[in-house]
Amino acid sequence: MGIELTPRAAERVQQILAERGLPATAGLRVGIKGGGCSGFEYTVDLVKSPRKFDMPSRHDKVFVSNGARILVDKKSLLFLDGTTIDWKEEEFGHSFTYENPNAKGICGCGTSFAV
Repeated sequence: MGIELTPRAAERVQQILAERGLPATAGLRVGIKGGGCSGFEYTVDLVKSPRKFDMPSRHDKVFVSNGARILVDKKSLLFLDGTTIDWKEEEFGHSFTYENPNAKGICGCGTSFAV
């Protein structure tokens, strides 16, 4: 399964890379950490070096979705497998959103989840 980005999320990733002067072959590191009101929080960071995708460590898995590259550590993947990431723009803000089939519950703001 893996992790997927919607076309809108992939486009936003490419915009962020371009705004920072990074090559289109860079991408995102997606993961989880303990915290939030439901137990786990999503983490998203830029991976500036395309080499990390071309030669990932044995602890990482690489996905390409709608032209965007995603790096996930294998422990986080246990909780994120099958997740779809979207980009939402609303009147009072914008953010990545997560449709995670492994989440048994999510907090009201959608930034943390329980398994």
